[in-house]
Amino acid sequence: MSAPNHSSSHPEVFILVGIPGMEKSHIWISIPFCLMYVVALLGNLVLLVIIVKEQSLHEPMYILLSMLAVCDLLLSTATVPKTLGVLWSVSTKISFCGCLAQMFSIYFIFVAESAILLAMAFDRYVAICDPLRYTATLTRSAIAKAGAAALTRSFCIMFPAIFLLERLPYCGHNVMPHTYCEHIGVAQLACADITVNVWYGVAAGFLSAGLDAVSIAVSYALILRSLRGWPSPRASPKALHTCGSHLCVIAMFYAPAFFSFLGHRFGRRVPRHVLVSLANLYVVVPPMLNPIVYGVRTRQIRERVAVLLRSGGSGTRT
Repeated sequence: MSAPNHSSSHPEVFILVGIPGMEKSHIWISIPFCLMYVVALLGNLVLLVIIVKEQSLHEPMYILLSMLAVCDLLLSTATVPKTLGVLWSVSTKISFCGCLAQMFSIYFIFVAESAILLAMAFDRYVAICDPLRYTATLTRSAIAKAGAAALTRSFCIMFPAIFLLERLPYCGHNVMPHTYCEHIGVAQLACADITVNVWYGVAAGFLSAGLDAVSIAVSYALILRSLRGWPSPRASPKALHTCGSHLCVIAMFYAPAFFSFLGHRFGRRVPRHVLVSLANLYVVVPPMLNPIVYGVRTRQIRERVAVLLRSGGSGTRT
């Protein structure tokens, strides 16, 4: 008896309908999304150029920041161009394989970025709580190993999701009320039990980003406990200022992502258009704001941006 041919039950293409219930407003919605994407591209590219060109910024904190900028560029680029194509009704179709590739890319980058935020929290912990061992602990070799571990973990966590979606029969269902391919959004089109997909998604989320968020919270709790013991009352605000940018980035990254993640699985009363809108925001708003936050709050980057702008202006006049 021959094995069932699952590929025959896969649709050739999925049709992305955009934000359900807001189809008439797609053009207007696309304008801020397009502007945010352009700002995210320019901001992160400028940040990368400054860190690469400026030798004094080749320190662990800024190397991790450059890795964060690369993740932001990849995360927004994996989703926003397709989202704009859907909102503009230019490209509403995506192949089955292309959908799985996009889904894998989004979550792979997301989990890697979460690991980088954890590494940045550890960087702040060592810099504040054990500054004498900072250079010996956070070497370039250690940063490279942390980056490799982040990529390996992302791959191991997200690769099984491809097979969990590939095994499902779809019975011709190919219209997806979304602007890009999400794991649970694709699974919900299947005409079979998706309990394994739901719980795998929950486990993957909490064992990656969830544990990272808890570890980051523990790192900052230890930092605060250490600061309480400092003899100088002026030392604590100065040290905390170095963490301010990172805390802002953490809040922007995890808050919308967790709300969207939990809402898709457990928020039955949350309107579909709210969930889809939030899913679009968490892949473009943090990449747009991260370079702005670090540019405004980090003196070294502010100064290099000012130099870059002055040199660009003088070059134009000549």
